[in-house]
Amino acid sequence: MEWQVGELTVRRIDEVLLPPATGAWLLPGATPELVEQHGWLRPGFAAADGTLRLSSHSFAVTAGGLRIVVDTGIGNGKQRANPAWHDLRTDYPERLAAAGFAPESVDLVVLTHLHTDHVGWNTREVDGEWVPSFPRARYLVSRVEREFWAGYAMDDARRQLFRDSVHPVEEAGLLDLVDVPAEGTEVAPGVRLLPTPGHTPGHVSVRLRDGDASALITGDSLHHPVQVPHPELGSCVDVDPAQAAATRRALLASLAGTDTLVLGSHFPPPTAGHIGRERAFVS
Repeated sequence: MEWQVGELTVRRIDEVLLPPATGAWLLPGATPELVEQHGWLRPGFAAADGTLRLSSHSFAVTAGGLRIVVDTGIGNGKQRANPAWHDLRTDYPERLAAAGFAPESVDLVVLTHLHTDHVGWNTREVDGEWVPSFPRARYLVSRVEREFWAGYAMDDARRQLFRDSVHPVEEAGLLDLVDVPAEGTEVAPGVRLLPTPGHTPGHVSVRLRDGDASALITGDSLHHPVQVPHPELGSCVDVDPAQAAATRRALLASLAGTDTLVLGSHFPPPTAGHIGRERAFVS
């Protein structure tokens, strides 16, 4: 699936649809009764019984002659505590290549944050070692994000994800820490990182702009369209739930009624749409 933002073409690179139980775990406040209030969520974003649908995918865009991938999913062969993410075997690299983004051709990898399901394809296994999947690329992450996790008391599962999906990129000299001020920072022509903290302290969303056309890749500032009418609904893995909710409210207020295309980093097909003034997600 792809969308036009002016002359920019944004492509969704699918990894895997997440299991039905994911929604109830991730957004426990999104009960079937609450989902039932919003008929526009069905059938794309929720099943008839109110079960939320979620997806793991990347976005890929060429801007200023640079091939850019935003977030890298769960990854293959990773040892994970979550059974749905453990030892996946998908054809994600082939899908990237088919979309014109063969891993060796990618110039920039933008990481909205350093959670397991956003960094997995940073690396691939070669002869028992984890090596960068995108050997020519610079991997970008906010400085606040990396420094937060450097000082965090990690459990075994999180240490594992850093060992297999973050440290190899650092050791290869490919990870760049980016200072992201309140107004954001441009990392390629028409590609701006915006601070959207709360889910993690250094979380960023990605603004794409070409002329008067614009789009926003949410990262995990929004996990699901049900949060559009209910920004108070937090994720069970938000580091700072109050800040995450405040960020969602501010972000939704800035988008409501505008022509900005919203690309949800976990929104299943149809994935993209606009925020209506009545706080519905119009795909």
